[in-house]
Amino acid sequence: MSHVLIVDDERDLAELIDFNLRGAGFSTHLAFTGEAALQAAREQSPDVVLLDLMLPDLSGIEVCRHLRANSRLRDVLIVMLTARSEEADRIRGFEVGADDYVVKPFSVRELVLRLKAILRRAATPQQTTPPLALGPLRLDVTAHRFYVEGQETTLTALEFRLMEHLMARLGRVQTREQLLEEVWGLSSSLETRTIDTHVMRLRDKLGNARALLETVRGVGYRIVDPTAG
Repeated sequence: MSHVLIVDDERDLAELIDFNLRGAGFSTHLAFTGEAALQAAREQSPDVVLLDLMLPDLSGIEVCRHLRANSRLRDVLIVMLTARSEEADRIRGFEVGADDYVVKPFSVRELVLRLKAILRRAATPQQTTPPLALGPLRLDVTAHRFYVEGQETTLTALEFRLMEHLMARLGRVQTREQLLEEVWGLSSSLETRTIDTHVMRLRDKLGNARALLETVRGVGYRIVDPTAG
């Protein structure tokens, strides 16, 4: 049974999420402040944290940062809940290590399906795989490390999966719908702008190699070979 820490100061919404997650077979814990969330996580490590961006004490961003800085909690899956749909807020969440986001108002049924998909994806056993190399890029799948021009570059879990997916399909355009299903493990009918945000952040981390991650306007994205003529 996966354990979900629900962090939201809107008690009615938090209790509605709690009721539905328990009905779907999750164990849950409710926290209405950032400090209460951190204390609860320290006492019982969750599998997923549903984390509201706007809290009365610490912001969701700060809570996320604290979780990622804790050696025992740094790999916990974090899904941001926010009433804000602005790109800047999503980027801030991804910068400090959020794995996904859901914009309020949302369908509780969709939220349950998304959590199941995220947990299923995280539980998939990883096989030993040779490192992927392309020009200045090197991705060591087994060790979960990524290098640009010989320098290790930190990627979030989703950024790493996205990079692996694109590098393994060199030169082939991947649509947003394909990425949502194959990297995120979600239905292609759901929100796809999260992919654009992740790609933008990932491209920034490639530095001088950023041009290797191409946008194919109106279609999707691909990694290109720098030696191809």
